[in-house]
Amino acid sequence: MKKILVLCTGNSCRSQIAEAYLRHFAGNNAQVYSAGVETHGLNPRAVSAMQEDGLDISHHTSNHIDEYKDINFDYVITVCDHAQERCPFFPATAQRFHHNFPDPAKATGSDEAIAEQFSKVRQQIKTYCQEFVTSYL
Repeated sequence: MKKILVLCTGNSCRSQIAEAYLRHFAGNNAQVYSAGVETHGLNPRAVSAMQEDGLDISHHTSNHIDEYKDINFDYVITVCDHAQERCPFFPATAQRFHHNFPDPAKATGSDEAIAEQFSKVRQQIKTYCQEFVTSYL
């Protein structure tokens, strides 16, 4: 079984969304974790955006990368440039992947505009995760 780590800055939005989709699409073919180079807590708007697509991430926790330093990952996926720059070296044979998704937590404007940005980024991450699972698992 493959082990996948999704890494972003605060483990509050993008990596949480990616963790959920990778688990969903990979099924029993992978163990999926997410972490941040910092921890910001789970973003409630990310929870809402995922509920709109039928996935519940309300039980997820915001985890720091150091919590997983002893796991031998097969894949490490960074989902923002900041995390890619600060991603620690994993002494494993982990294959690294990177895609810089926009941070929906930085969206401004009306509640509707912010929700729309979360939905847009959620869809981008969903597509990426589906393609990742198809290609690598």
